Amino acid sequence: MIQETVERYRAYLQKLRAYNHAMGLMSYDMNTVMPKGAGPVVGETFGVLSEVEYDMVTAPEVEAMQKEILEHRDEVDPNLVRTAELAMEERARIACIPKDEYVQYTIDQTTADQVWHEAKIKSDFAMFLPHLEKLIAAQKRFARYYKPEAPVYDTMLDGYEKGLNTETLDKFFATVRERLVPVIATIKEQPDVSFLHRNYPTAQQRVFSDYLMDVLGLDRNHCIIGETEHPFTTEFTKYDVRITTHYHEDAVEASMYSVIHEGGHATYERNVADEIAKLPIGRGVSMSVHESQSRFFENIIGRSEPFIEAIFPKMQEIFPEQLSDVTAHEFYVAVNKAEPSLIRTEADELTYSLHVMIRYELEKRLFNGDLEAKDLPKEWNRMYKEYLGVDVPDDRRGVLQDSHWAGGLFGYFPSYAVGSAYGAQLIKRMEQDLDVWSYVRAGNLKPVVEWLTDRIYRFGSLKEPGKLMEEAFGAPFDPTYYTDYLTKKYSELYRLD
Repeated sequence: MIQETVERYRAYLQKLRAYNHAMGLMSYDMNTVMPKGAGPVVGETFGVLSEVEYDMVTAPEVEAMQKEILEHRDEVDPNLVRTAELAMEERARIACIPKDEYVQYTIDQTTADQVWHEAKIKSDFAMFLPHLEKLIAAQKRFARYYKPEAPVYDTMLDGYEKGLNTETLDKFFATVRERLVPVIATIKEQPDVSFLHRNYPTAQQRVFSDYLMDVLGLDRNHCIIGETEHPFTTEFTKYDVRITTHYHEDAVEASMYSVIHEGGHATYERNVADEIAKLPIGRGVSMSVHESQSRFFENIIGRSEPFIEAIFPKMQEIFPEQLSDVTAHEFYVAVNKAEPSLIRTEADELTYSLHVMIRYELEKRLFNGDLEAKDLPKEWNRMYKEYLGVDVPDDRRGVLQDSHWAGGLFGYFPSYAVGSAYGAQLIKRMEQDLDVWSYVRAGNLKPVVEWLTDRIYRFGSLKEPGKLMEEAFGAPFDPTYYTDYLTKKYSELYRLD
């Protein structure tokens, strides 16, 4: 009897994966090559597909199958048991939302994303505001449907990182602020980075991107690179992973580190165990764990001097006119310049988490009722002045710079900072087992990826994120590894007392 249920459930999962694959392909297309005028029609298509998805996920017969599998867990493949457990949790989040609201929200997300792209180009927050207000109102309703008694923003945070809440994050960001702001304040003289802003033609940068993907060990038969306004990674299974970047001809390091960052996401997905790859659990377990990998490769590896030494000869080969008078050490110092800035995705390691903290504080106030969406630009600009000491000249470089709110991804931003902190603790643990920097200096990242695969990647979503990372660390999570790492690195770079 249970085996019949297992077969029916596997058939259901295959069908659900096909719908999710179709919607994912449409989303990728929408953010890369779709004509601007196609937005409304794509929104309608998303609406239809999301209704089918809703019916499938919330169907009583599907819930019955999941319950039966859990009741007979000792007789069923553990991977399928874990799939059913997580699916029941996801069902609880979705089934409490009326179907018409769920479908409309999908359409509103698609519309908001299209408007955001145009609003950013025009630097016009007022154009985006009504769409943002719709998404915020919907997310508040959904959170209350799911957990009526819980703080709304805590419910949203938990959706991206199970167990994460404002109490934990307030303490985390207090530690970051207390330990890093004094370091930032001591930095006065800056290195010459003008060579980063010479003309680097897009065609040459594309060649460089291909080279970086090779260094990361990304199999081009299963991972491609596209171009978009705001870089992202999407995965359908480990066999089809897609990263994107955005080229700036006067800022070679922008796309360089975008490719390495998104390549970190892709490396995680590409190394999930084959036996779970086509199940819903065959993907990264949480946003903070995922961002730990993208930030790990982008910064801890990618901005290290051994890595720069490994790739710089190839850089000079690809950009001979631009880098002929630059040394690897000079490039290393330049890409680690620490200076408060406007753009999160281009921020240095030292100030980066302050950008995230600003977004966290704004989101917390938005969903606690202490801030209205219409006041976001004013508060954004005020906090950038208070935390980073910079004046925001326009909405494009201010409140409209990130795509996350246009996609309804409220509660996502803290994962960037938590993930960065995870990465610092991971490298400390990794150094106990590997001669990491000798491998990196030789341009050989394979042992690094293998170490991470053994402890993180292969498990997909089989383990809870907190347990997974604690086992990888060999100790409880401690954010002081992060602040100590940054303090040491920038004290050496800037010769601070």
